[in-house]
Amino acid sequence: MVATKNEIAGSLRASRAGALNGRMRAPGDKSISHRAIVFAAMAIGETSVHGLLEGEDVLRTAAAMRVLGADVERDLLPDGGGAVWRITGAPWQAPKRALYFGNSGTGVRLILGAVAGVGVSARFDGDVSLRGRPMGRVLDPLRAMGLQACDTDGHLPIGIEPNGRLNAIDYRLPTPSAQVKSAILLAGLRANGTTIIREPVPCRDHTERMLAAFGVMLEITTEKGERVIAMDGGQRLSATKIIVPGDPSSAAFPVVAAVITPDSDVTVENVLVNPLRTGLYMTLREMGADIVFENERMENGEPVADIHTRHSVLHGVNVPAERAASMIDEYPILSVAAAFAKGETVMEGIAELRVKESDRLSACEEGLRASGVNVESGPDWLRVIGDGHPPKAGARVKTHLDHRIAMSFLVMGLASQNPMEIDDGAMISTSFPTFMDAMFMLGAEIKNLPH
Repeated sequence: MVATKNEIAGSLRASRAGALNGRMRAPGDKSISHRAIVFAAMAIGETSVHGLLEGEDVLRTAAAMRVLGADVERDLLPDGGGAVWRITGAPWQAPKRALYFGNSGTGVRLILGAVAGVGVSARFDGDVSLRGRPMGRVLDPLRAMGLQACDTDGHLPIGIEPNGRLNAIDYRLPTPSAQVKSAILLAGLRANGTTIIREPVPCRDHTERMLAAFGVMLEITTEKGERVIAMDGGQRLSATKIIVPGDPSSAAFPVVAAVITPDSDVTVENVLVNPLRTGLYMTLREMGADIVFENERMENGEPVADIHTRHSVLHGVNVPAERAASMIDEYPILSVAAAFAKGETVMEGIAELRVKESDRLSACEEGLRASGVNVESGPDWLRVIGDGHPPKAGARVKTHLDHRIAMSFLVMGLASQNPMEIDDGAMISTSFPTFMDAMFMLGAEIKNLPH
């Protein structure tokens, strides 16, 4: 039986079944969805959010906002028009129980900054995987602003206590991280003075764009080659309407599937094409992929387009370290594309993959090697050498409870010589709850395996 969104738990097998063709819409962008809910919960008045990603991570963020005191409601639009989320901000109150984030690193880091700025006590926790991910990178600048954090070794669980109004800081990001930048800006909204963030390497700017949409004044300049963001404290957000574009990280899976599957022709509609998020598409074009952005437009201050792609013959490339910030979540699916390319693809500056939902560098290397691909990795690099033909595959891959590893190797199975299996697909709903249905409609063959 072909898998659907209601049947993604358990082991799955993807097999070669012919060309992929058609049009689809990617789910709402996860980064923007998190921010829309948090900012709306801090704003004065009611904000409506259309196109929100209703994946598990974002729903955890919505639940946290309710616990803190915001009114968060979901209404169905008439005539099958989807859902609109209505969030009314309110003064935040110290929650009586821990804020639980499951596996959502974005949610917990953003809300750490927001709660620190508001000045209420709270306790943060998550699942086993999230407890293993580093939080010191967020706590260090927040402590410099005056936050009192306790019961932590730099990992969850974390308790924070009000310690008076925070003070603004001038902070240079040691590594590109939109989550750290966002936490500092959210804390700085009500801090004394002007918060300044310096980015030697620019990272996702959704927070700056959305803060402006909520009426916050920021100044963005360039100094000595660095992007500099300055924001005065004491500002309040005003409610607005947000339309969430499609997630380019989720769109990457059907796009790469079309690129590696002969005779395929696929269009993914309404995708965010912010230049700080399109590193994968730039890289695929350099590898020879036929990818075109059509119907380009602006929505809520963000560039959006339909991504049209066809099957292509790929060749290996070097992916520079400075591009990593614009495609950090896409390296697993890029490694799959590289396995179909002729020649060597080298990805550098990607140590961040070691501390994602899993050690994604190790997971990619393990899955590719089991599929007969020539691959090796180092502390912050991955090298994939393809011969220009579909890999032998036929492996069963451990996903390590990582949604992007799961989807990447399912995509690989759609064009490999032999099917690919993954041990569990349940976590796919974290970011792409409609993945199975969407791929099935394009012609993919993905089946549940017997228990």
